[in-house]
Amino acid sequence: MPIVSFNNKSPIEDGRQSARALSVRLGVERYFEDLSWVSLPEMSLKNGRRADIVTLSPSGQIGIVEVKSSIADFNADQKWHEYLEYCDYFWFATLPDVPADIFPMSHGFLVADHHGCEVQRIADEDKLSPATRKAMQLRFARASAARLARCRDHFGSELDQITGLDKDKA
Repeated sequence: MPIVSFNNKSPIEDGRQSARALSVRLGVERYFEDLSWVSLPEMSLKNGRRADIVTLSPSGQIGIVEVKSSIADFNADQKWHEYLEYCDYFWFATLPDVPADIFPMSHGFLVADHHGCEVQRIADEDKLSPATRKAMQLRFARASAARLARCRDHFGSELDQITGLDKDKA
């Protein structure tokens, strides 16, 4: 299922996330935006896994954030080890009511809600190889461009009206 669904009111929401997970995602995205990093939710990796949030720094560093909305969510999904080879930095992110002690100390830790995000533990840098970095940057760029095109297609009639290309109004 693509991240953008044309059956939803919003082409940005894919319907897979719970309201709690979406709240964490929004706070994390706002945090990285304040740092001038860009982020892309639900990005597919070369190994077929889909990272919850992939971030790209102004200097080209790659971060991955694994969102966990509850203890049960963390216990049920242990695929995060498979993301480590695709990022310079790795964080877990959760809501304030989820206990921090369930998350491995070996990675960054963020507490977030839809208002914002606080760093509880800094992520250590594990530099990607130049080839992997370039591949991830290209994957990030292509996924971003494809999603933008889907949004354009979804909002096409509104764009036609704005640009004067709406033939029914002519």
